[in-house]
Amino acid sequence: MLDQPSQEAIAAADQAARIWRYQASGSGPDFQATMLSRMLLDTFNPYKPSVIDWPRLDDAARARLIALPIWDIAVQTEGRARLRILSYARQVAQPGLREAFELMAFEEGRHKEVLSNLVQAYGIALDPEPTYVEPRNPEWGFLVTGYSECIDSFFAFGLFALARRSGFFPPELVETFEPVIQEEGRHILFFINWVDWHKRTMPLWRRPWFALKTALVWAYLIRERIGLAKDVSAGEKENANFTVEGAAAVGGEIDTAELMALCLAENDRRLSGYDPRLRPPTTVPRLVRLALPVLRWLRRRGKPA
Repeated sequence: MLDQPSQEAIAAADQAARIWRYQASGSGPDFQATMLSRMLLDTFNPYKPSVIDWPRLDDAARARLIALPIWDIAVQTEGRARLRILSYARQVAQPGLREAFELMAFEEGRHKEVLSNLVQAYGIALDPEPTYVEPRNPEWGFLVTGYSECIDSFFAFGLFALARRSGFFPPELVETFEPVIQEEGRHILFFINWVDWHKRTMPLWRRPWFALKTALVWAYLIRERIGLAKDVSAGEKENANFTVEGAAAVGGEIDTAELMALCLAENDRRLSGYDPRLRPPTTVPRLVRLALPVLRWLRRRGKPA
């Protein structure tokens, strides 16, 4: 039987994964790449899914867990993410960055292992997994994964805090999942700053095409999420999305404006511990901040947000 790490070791690893400052100073693409790589490598949390002690759940808590319509899509998303990141990593020439990409892919695979162990521990039935296929265009695949995580992590931060606050999950289960949620914060911070570095180091003639590709990725993701919302409303379990139904399942009748404010606060909290020279994702938080006054106005008017 594998040894369970001590509580002191777990706390130290957790702290190291959340608080990081790069001690060196400098500028230029090489410095930026090194700082970005060190952020991911230095904050690695060496927890092992195989030694996670899943807490016992009473019948009501287990029923709530099983009823969440997220498990199939969550496992499959992590499987696709791992393969897409590894596929792009082979094209990265800078050794430090390539090592960071490989670590990120490892962590996505570890998320899938955590989820697989969880569903096995609590008897959650999953549909058969599809065959994961490498993207024909690795850069496109990585951009889709990266921007998708920027969207999903923003809302997951708030929903996870809501689950903690509402008591939807037992505290022991919340704490078990905490390192996975924080890792997603590291991933989106790495991704956004990699995009900046990638644009900065590519030839000038490529930049308009990269901007167009980025716009097409956003259009693809928006269309995908609209499709997911329609499928959920039609009752198709396989397309259920945590950010679509999660709030109602986890927090009950929470106001939309309150949930969005919680997502903003949690996003800021989770990303505030890293070197301020690293730019956090801004697109989703900016859109939510713009929408909040409208949502609050609708709430005052007694209209559904």
